[in-house]
Amino acid sequence: MDSINFLNLGFLDILDIVLVAVLLFYIYKLIRGTAAINIFIGIAIIYLIWKLTQALEMELLSDILGKFLGGGFIALIIVFQQEIRKFLLMIGSTNIASKKGILKRFNFFKSEIIASNHIDQIISFCDEMATIKTGVLIVIGRNNSLEIVKLTGDPMHIEINKPILKSIFYKNSPLHDGAILVEDNIITATRVILPIENTIEIPSHFGLRHRAGLGITTRTDALAIVVSEETGQISYINNGAFILFEDTDDLIDIIKEDLAY
Repeated sequence: MDSINFLNLGFLDILDIVLVAVLLFYIYKLIRGTAAINIFIGIAIIYLIWKLTQALEMELLSDILGKFLGGGFIALIIVFQQEIRKFLLMIGSTNIASKKGILKRFNFFKSEIIASNHIDQIISFCDEMATIKTGVLIVIGRNNSLEIVKLTGDPMHIEINKPILKSIFYKNSPLHDGAILVEDNIITATRVILPIENTIEIPSHFGLRHRAGLGITTRTDALAIVVSEETGQISYINNGAFILFEDTDDLIDIIKEDLAY
């Protein structure tokens, strides 16, 4: 009888499974590439073992695991506080329900071509700035709203291209200081002041640009590209972790892949 009831799935059962799958997918998006993914996998394994012990009626082990998972809820909130904050921000600021968001999904292929084009231009520009050791900080928005940090800078609405980027980051330009925000192939703000991340350990030779890039990517799902003024090194920052790049072709491919999510 139990096996028959198990196979007799109703609409609500299927909906329940789908919603859990969507929730797990978004959690994975938030923590992939970070140390938190290993903690999440460990918790998932313990939970599955707990359910297995319940099904096998192993009461003592089941009770121990149940108390461990129940009592560890507060500890999980502390461990995953940044991920939880980003998840809630994603829910609160997503553009799924907006007219703009819907239109973007109907124009999927066109948007993908435009995105590819502007990423190529951004990385080509960063490559040039790296050779002359000019500092650059570019933030590329995804789903989360960047309105809060946008208010700290000068609002713009300029279609992105290499000559515009050069004019902004030219060393004597009044727009050189701070970051620029790029959303949907448009520069939406310049001279933006980003939150500084001081809780993550980074090498001492990285400066405020790198900490600012870490700050915005730990608080939102935005991406950041930094060119060091001291070394000319190009850094790519996503989800609070940064990678140093020598081969910009690899960087272009990784950014395009991350923007596709």
